Amino acid sequence: MNWLTRFFTSSLGQKLIMSLTGLFLITFLVVHMSGNLQLLSHDGGESFNIYAAFMSHNPVIKVISIGLYAFILLHTIQGLVLCVSNRKSKGPQYKANKSQGANWASKNMALLGTLIFAFLLLHMGDFWVKMRFTDQLAMLTYPGHDAPVHDIYTRVHVAFQQLWIVIVYIIGVIALGFHLVHGFQSAFQTLGINHKKYTPAIKALGWIYTIIISLGFISMPLYHYLNP
Repeated sequence: MNWLTRFFTSSLGQKLIMSLTGLFLITFLVVHMSGNLQLLSHDGGESFNIYAAFMSHNPVIKVISIGLYAFILLHTIQGLVLCVSNRKSKGPQYKANKSQGANWASKNMALLGTLIFAFLLLHMGDFWVKMRFTDQLAMLTYPGHDAPVHDIYTRVHVAFQQLWIVIVYIIGVIALGFHLVHGFQSAFQTLGINHKKYTPAIKALGWIYTIIISLGFISMPLYHYLNP
């Protein structure tokens, strides 16, 4: 097992962990956005509240959620470790070298990742924690759905009536977008999928994915803020 430990603590192993956890989180974002788009439904929040209740109580989703939280934490920590390691290995020439052949997002992945992690803590504290650990949310019962569910929709709607929350949310999504557009290609490159035939297609797919995800998440706070 020593070789396995040495591999995953090596630079290559750490980058592999970053790539695999990053691809998992990229997949999760599609699922998360698809479900949350129900916030745009004109049904008073029924579909979103029922969806949120299903996601909270389904045992399979609960297990996946534990893995998700672990991967988010691992991805964040691993990213910071790699950033510090790169700075140390390159020494005083790091600042001069980092501007050559790299775009802004690739040069500031650690900063973007830290901003996204801080945004996630704020986001989860405002919604997830209140749903799981407090009684601040009302319980509603819908026809055809016997069990009462938390009224998360109203909490989201009220939160997005505050301009500062909308601005912070949009800034968080923009930071996520910059992080994704580089991370998408970088993950495949680390896995060895880096060829003149495939790389342009991966770059294009990364941009398409990033634009769709970013616009999808930004549409939610804007919709609720503009529809009081």
